[in-house]
Amino acid sequence: MKPNSASRTAQYMALFRAVETVQSKSKRLFADPYSIKFLDTGLQLVTKIASIPVVGNLIPKLIHQKGIGAISSGIARTKYIDDLLETEVNAGCKQLIILGAGFDTRSIRLDFLQNIAIIEIDHPDTSNFKKKIYRDAIGDLPGNVSFQQADFNKQTLNEIAEITNINYSIQTTIIWEGVTNYLTQVAIDTTFDFTKEFNSPFNIIFTYIEKEVLDNPQNFKGTKQLFENLKRNEEQWTFGFNPNELSSYLKRFGLMLIEDLNATEYRNRYMPHRQGILEGYEFYHVAIAKR
Repeated sequence: MKPNSASRTAQYMALFRAVETVQSKSKRLFADPYSIKFLDTGLQLVTKIASIPVVGNLIPKLIHQKGIGAISSGIARTKYIDDLLETEVNAGCKQLIILGAGFDTRSIRLDFLQNIAIIEIDHPDTSNFKKKIYRDAIGDLPGNVSFQQADFNKQTLNEIAEITNINYSIQTTIIWEGVTNYLTQVAIDTTFDFTKEFNSPFNIIFTYIEKEVLDNPQNFKGTKQLFENLKRNEEQWTFGFNPNELSSYLKRFGLMLIEDLNATEYRNRYMPHRQGILEGYEFYHVAIAKR
């Protein structure tokens, strides 16, 4: 991420949610009225065009052409994680920790989280920008949300936890979306190791990319342009998992892999009929593990 600026990738994810929000109620997977507030003037205009009948239908396809598979993967995984989270809340989750929260607006757009203690942890530049947007959008910061700042490549969660009011004795869910692919192996290991601190029912919902896309990007459609964009924004990917090895890796930390879907699988679950934007990003996964 460029110094003293919010993540460009976080803004693109907000764009995807904003474009989805202006789709018809019968078509859209979710509504996120706050996402447009994170966008610069140009991307706000894109969202407004997307709301125009007929003409607006072209916007997702144009975004898809700029980044093969990114928008459909981003939209479908948002809904998938929402559903996984709601299942956990219904099962008794009392605390939500969002690592690398970016412009995730679940804390204010999902009604079932109103009585859940939420801790968001992110890079200071992104976190400060987000808090400003929240104050402008809803007048104040949500009372059930604590905003903490950290650099996961420089600080361990144990260090962050020393200044964070984490309750290790209540049922907890961690969301770690769009982060692991920017970290080092050591940072990822120490984060999973941190989950051993919880002595109550616990699960972690996280995303990752396949190691193969880093080793042999030519095997995946659209990666040449994707990697050029990441380099331009100084947000290059650095780490990926081998899906076949994930379950055994998680067992090292006392975690059991419950489900692991790639973009093709979660798109087929939530948006199988949206033709023209469903290819690409097959290497992007959402997984959930429990203890």
